[in-house]
Amino acid sequence: MKLQPLQIVVIGGGAAGFFGAIACAKVNPDAQVTLLEASRQPLAKVLISGGGRCNVTHACFDPGELVQNYPRGAKALRGAFTRFQAQDTVAWFASHGVYLKTEADGRIFPVTNTSETIVECLIKTAATSGVKLRIATPVTSVKHTYQDRGFNILLKSGETIKCDRLLLASGSNLLGYKIARELGHKIEPPVPSLFTFNILDQKLRDLAGVSVDSVQLRLFIGGKSQLQQTGPLLITHWGLSGPAVLKLSAWSARILHESRYQATLLINWLPDLQQEQVRQQILAIKNEWAKKAIALHRGVDLPHRLWQYIIARAGISIEDRWAGISNKTLNQLVQELTQGEYLIGGKGVFKEEFVTCGGVNLKEVNFKTMESKLVPGLYFAGEILDVDGVTGGFNFQSAWTTAYLAGNAMGTKY
Repeated sequence: MKLQPLQIVVIGGGAAGFFGAIACAKVNPDAQVTLLEASRQPLAKVLISGGGRCNVTHACFDPGELVQNYPRGAKALRGAFTRFQAQDTVAWFASHGVYLKTEADGRIFPVTNTSETIVECLIKTAATSGVKLRIATPVTSVKHTYQDRGFNILLKSGETIKCDRLLLASGSNLLGYKIARELGHKIEPPVPSLFTFNILDQKLRDLAGVSVDSVQLRLFIGGKSQLQQTGPLLITHWGLSGPAVLKLSAWSARILHESRYQATLLINWLPDLQQEQVRQQILAIKNEWAKKAIALHRGVDLPHRLWQYIIARAGISIEDRWAGISNKTLNQLVQELTQGEYLIGGKGVFKEEFVTCGGVNLKEVNFKTMESKLVPGLYFAGEILDVDGVTGGFNFQSAWTTAYLAGNAMGTKY
């Protein structure tokens, strides 16, 4: 008797959904793989990502190093990245005729510099692999049928689809969380990650456009030191942005959410020097340039406009000369340079990158196969999981990896 072909449904037509559907169809060409997308535009987020260029992954090819870019999910992804990581992503796209390039900061983009290349590749590969794509097909609920170990998927149209295995790759949205919760999974509450800081200091915001190559940021909430990050900083018309801020926001996403984004930020503008070294450097400048105006002779490696702002915070006027400042004022200047206090009064957004932490509890998922530990035949991939990375292609990489593992497992497990 001829066996019925395996019926597989993927919910979510984003990066993870397409990649998982393709992986499944390739590993088991006899399987009938159906991909359901609620909107009329599949891969919409891929299309706008990376400023329309699509930051596919990051040139970090050591799994142990790669996981350090994930505030949540690092431990779970460690083993997953030994099975499919960034260099596998590069090779996969190359084998499908899409060549990628690495930029100076490690971000990897298609050589065409357009996300349409990635979108077209995924849609074309899904079609040639036999994946049936159904757009404008929203799902309302899913029931697990224990007697025949399958799933009944109810569509908004009233139609019911039956399948043997189901991949939830619906992203960080309420419907995906609702389905996962109804199937018995715990959802870690979703809160924003990767955002900028609104700073309650108009004079700082007047410096919009000024950047510093390296600062150290320390976060204080309720008077307690929380986390710190070092890296480039950009002053904006609403406060602070740049890699150091984005990383700090990602690792502090939950505690900042709980504090309603009210916190104190300590900035060390000269992180390569100890505080005493900064003091000695300032004293040396004072002795060497005694008769010079402090505002014009800074002696530290900071942008001129930023220096003028910092000395004003220390109580130094534009006319003051080095010889005239007291030890008390000098100490205040050292304090502003190494431990300046800034009030965070809220969060901003980061371009078109909408990253959320939260999702399906990782302890309930087998990261070798991405199968649910609670519901046989149910798989997860992408942002529906409580996994999130910092900016630079890391969120896409976790999507490719989890989807690849899920697709292969769905197609090969009998």
